[in-house]
Amino acid sequence: MARHKVEICGVNTANIKVLSTDEMVNLFKKYKSGDLKAKETLINCNLKLVLSILKKYSNRIDNMDDLFQIGCIGLIKAIDNFDLDHEVKFSTYAVPMILGEIKRYIRDNNSVRIARSIKDIAYKALKIKEELTNKYNKEPTVKIIAEKLDLSEYEVCNALESLHDTVSIFEPIYSDGGDTLFLSDQLEDKKSDMNNIDINITIKDAINNLKEREKYIIKQRYMIGKTQMELSEELGISQAQISRIEKNGIENIKKYLN
Repeated sequence: MARHKVEICGVNTANIKVLSTDEMVNLFKKYKSGDLKAKETLINCNLKLVLSILKKYSNRIDNMDDLFQIGCIGLIKAIDNFDLDHEVKFSTYAVPMILGEIKRYIRDNNSVRIARSIKDIAYKALKIKEELTNKYNKEPTVKIIAEKLDLSEYEVCNALESLHDTVSIFEPIYSDGGDTLFLSDQLEDKKSDMNNIDINITIKDAINNLKEREKYIIKQRYMIGKTQMELSEELGISQAQISRIEKNGIENIKKYLN
């Protein structure tokens, strides 16, 4: 079967050799014995893991080459820490570690830039959301906003999601030549709204009623800002388990609030 060239970040995926399970095991055994050429082969033959994750960010981030380098750091860490005795596929172990490095970089590094076209869509969506909310006294659905912009719901969701990691609350999101609308204008003033005090107390009570592990993970994720991968490494359990515990915790909070 012919292999078609797909180039991402200057890497031709058609040239990446796919290793069999036996080849992977043998290379890891050689690397653990001190063979650095085996490590280089493991890196080069697993670049598709990095590239597959980068596809998620291809229409959101301008400097994909930087992100590729960060993903490779995650791949190298995964290779260094992988243990054959665990009897899991390397890809199963490596993908969460690569994704964790990329997300950490996006969160912490200001050099990551969201494409201007994506930002423009997000700002227009926020403006339409504000106008329709004021007009009908309720928030419009993504479908309605997408129809107004003549875009797909995916494009609108993707654009709005892209702002979560980068936009300052004091960044201007719309200006028609008169007063400028800032993102902070879209947020509630918690100091002036006494209802929020009651809500905060209720949520705090709900969190305190969780099981200890659920409580710890919820606090670390949403108050401290740790990633699932960071918690996975800290607690010595898989990222899938962290995700499951987090989801259960959120469901239990919802039940308490209802």
